[in-house]
Amino acid sequence: MKNIVILGSTGSIGTQTLEIIRYHKDIHPVALAAGHNIDRLEAQAREFLPRMVCVWDEERADELALRLKDTPVKVASGMEGLLEAASMEEAQMVVTAVVGMIGIRPTIAAIQAGKDIALANKETLVTAGHLIMPMAREAGVRIYPVDSEHSAIFQSLKGEDSSRIARILLTASGGPFRGWTREQMAGVQVEDALKHPNWSMGRKITIDSATMVNKGLEVMEARWLFDVDFDRIQVVVQPQSVIHSMVEFLDGGIIAQLGTPDMKLPIQYALYEQERRDLPGARLDFAALGKITFEAPDMENFRGLALAYQAGRAGGSMPVVFNAANEWAVNRFLNRRAGFLDITDMIGEAMEAHRRIPDPTVEEILDSEAQTYELLESRWSD
Repeated sequence: MKNIVILGSTGSIGTQTLEIIRYHKDIHPVALAAGHNIDRLEAQAREFLPRMVCVWDEERADELALRLKDTPVKVASGMEGLLEAASMEEAQMVVTAVVGMIGIRPTIAAIQAGKDIALANKETLVTAGHLIMPMAREAGVRIYPVDSEHSAIFQSLKGEDSSRIARILLTASGGPFRGWTREQMAGVQVEDALKHPNWSMGRKITIDSATMVNKGLEVMEARWLFDVDFDRIQVVVQPQSVIHSMVEFLDGGIIAQLGTPDMKLPIQYALYEQERRDLPGARLDFAALGKITFEAPDMENFRGLALAYQAGRAGGSMPVVFNAANEWAVNRFLNRRAGFLDITDMIGEAMEAHRRIPDPTVEEILDSEAQTYELLESRWSD
């Protein structure tokens, strides 16, 4: 029996991870962590009986502790609880599926405790990749990407020499507004942006896909995961979402990973450390599919992707500002306090105002995040 910790167990990745565990029955979650959804977390705790659960909100943690008093499950809260869960002695792997930069410190704690990482929290590498990757190498810890695109690259590289990569071809669906101009997107509402054509995801990542900021974050994550520079990471729009990404090698050969748009495949591939196992679900029908098409990304109307390349190439603390500004702006949009196009305007404004730190520490990363929030709050207050 393999023991794992799931940080973000009530979200999209976390719940699908538990579906895989139910199916195979040879993995036990010894700790589960969630933000606020204690109803779902209670149900998970009763079903899987982990040693502990963690709730970010302390008041809700107290309520959950009362609900679970008839069980042996320990209830913790806040960052202290996340760090305790991430470094549990009996766990072999930590699934980091929390949303946002909150994932940095628990990921570091897990690496320091010698745990392999199934990484679904892209912000960790976007903002702290210069710290995380050397730390993982030194600790002998393996990082398995859970993002469908990065898992596809990871799968395409199996048995290959990564020093022979010519280009990473990172595919994108283009989102619900593919082909639209900024003028057409000016009146986009929350409900419109949450209608992704192919994938079922959480609200924040769905908005990021609509702005193509998510693809920009993935570009920055790929830079660290696969040790390639930004000039060798190319985004290709593939609207059918069946090619999840590709790798071109020095000899011109290209290896791609294809499949239905289902996150369970990359999750399972990470959980079982590249072992191919049975997985229920739809299979690609190429005759029914008919064709696979490609387009260049529109970086003029979808500024988020262009700004991501700019932030990534600048390096240092600039990706922190890009990510923090996007988190702040998306939250504001979801709460109907900003327009859709304001999201990338806010990112650009925050980046322009920032004084870049070349090699930020964790404390400087978190300070840069806070300063970005303060700047945007002062400039975009109601």
